[in-house]
Amino acid sequence: MNQRSYADLREHIKALESHDQLIKISREINKDTEMHPLVRWQFRGGIKEEDRKAFLFENVTDSKGKKYDIPVIVGALSANREIYRLGLGGGDIDLKDINRIWSRAKTNPIDPKIVEEAPVHEIIIRGPDLEVPGNGLDGIPIPISTPGFDIAPFTTCSHFITKDPDSGIQNMGNYRGQVKSPVRLGMNASIELGQGIYEHWKKYQARGEKIPVAVVLGGPPSVAFAAVQKVPHGVDEITIAGGLVGHPINIVKCKTVDLFVPAESEIVIEGYINTEWLEPEAPFGESHGHVNLQEYNPFLEVTAITRRKDAILVSIISQVTPSESSLIKKIAYEASYLEFLRDTIGIKSVKRVVMHEPLTNLRKLIILQMGEAKEPDIWRALMATTSLQPASGKFIIAVDDDIDPDNLDAVFWAMSYRMKPHADVQIIHGTDGGHGPRASHGGPYDSVMLMNAMKKEPFPPVSLPTKEFMENAKEIWEELNLPPLKPEMPWYGYSLGIWHEKFQKDAEAATKSDYFETGKRLVNERRNDIMPNTEL
Repeated sequence: MNQRSYADLREHIKALESHDQLIKISREINKDTEMHPLVRWQFRGGIKEEDRKAFLFENVTDSKGKKYDIPVIVGALSANREIYRLGLGGGDIDLKDINRIWSRAKTNPIDPKIVEEAPVHEIIIRGPDLEVPGNGLDGIPIPISTPGFDIAPFTTCSHFITKDPDSGIQNMGNYRGQVKSPVRLGMNASIELGQGIYEHWKKYQARGEKIPVAVVLGGPPSVAFAAVQKVPHGVDEITIAGGLVGHPINIVKCKTVDLFVPAESEIVIEGYINTEWLEPEAPFGESHGHVNLQEYNPFLEVTAITRRKDAILVSIISQVTPSESSLIKKIAYEASYLEFLRDTIGIKSVKRVVMHEPLTNLRKLIILQMGEAKEPDIWRALMATTSLQPASGKFIIAVDDDIDPDNLDAVFWAMSYRMKPHADVQIIHGTDGGHGPRASHGGPYDSVMLMNAMKKEPFPPVSLPTKEFMENAKEIWEELNLPPLKPEMPWYGYSLGIWHEKFQKDAEAATKSDYFETGKRLVNERRNDIMPNTEL
């Protein structure tokens, strides 16, 4: 295989270790009850972002005592900005120039290079061999993200690759995947966010065909950075990944589907998504800070699993923000918004765009820092911000350049003394509510901007591990002599009024690693008369 000029996951892990950004855990860690709660503490324990680390778990088990031969790394992509910077190549890269780096990647994408042999094909399992215990999804130590609420392990750093049946252009997006059996993976396309895979799903459904899919679990960091970014439909995210590092990404053809995947991937799941049948998927703790309750969604039927001999599974910590999931988006999203407002719309007075992260998950509260500007430009900037991404910008605030948009106390100060609501607020009705619990009060649609944040009706649970698991993880944290914790509420999940008894039973079963029993039951609840994201 030809020499490449970008880091794969192994080289990135070495860089993390050499820059004191990695914690190795050699003791046994239960992937279904301990792993994510342990890493969660650095996001809910009062630890500063720059002190957060990546965690490499070298001795992974489950609640049944099963031992896995694949280590798991969490936080390796964006637990903090330095980790993200190292993923881009480190060296003299300055994240102050992230807008330029992403702009270059989008305007000068680099086509990938096809290779015939690849590390991801060192081990190939397909056909009946997938049913052998430990050969299918049951052999991959996929953790439970929100023990106490999630009803199964979910892949979180899972880049779903599909191909437009008309143009032949591949699309890559990061979606969750529910482990339902050794050969079946549920998925959620988040259709309210305008995902490319959903457009492909509709086309294949119209043809009466299944969708060929390849799911990448771990690979070059630039591939992950591109997978979570929003790019125009019809743009192959692999070319953006190449643009980020300035070199073609090596790709190799899959073994059972007509798709190409990064050659240096750690693990790839190949298969087909059924476009006729949907089946119940979730509950799962989501990044909007609540548990996503059960919906009817597509599922992937696995035809092959390929991997490196010494594969490492990458898992992203998400749910209540801040999280790795939110920071990996925030760095690139803010750069995209600034480029859009300054260069595409032409409002040069916009100096910074900050998407508020803690608890609100970026999309709901966006703050524009502006220099001297005429009033029409201020309103153009505010309104244009609502148009870049679907369902982004529920509260959008313009502040002067003496206000730090990262400091909400300063923002509230500006709102209190520099605006009059009757003159300085506009409300746009009939917008998409986007990613979050489906609140019905006030009608089916949402609005931008004003501001009653009180809960009006029962909500799904807070998407953090329940108290017992977080307390147990705290004991492990302290046993490992990790930095002192300063718990910040909420630091554990609790019900806000909507939590069905069957979900509770399924979540309890999941923490006992009995989630395949749940998966068997869900087969009997399949339907083919509804659309994805239909709630039960």
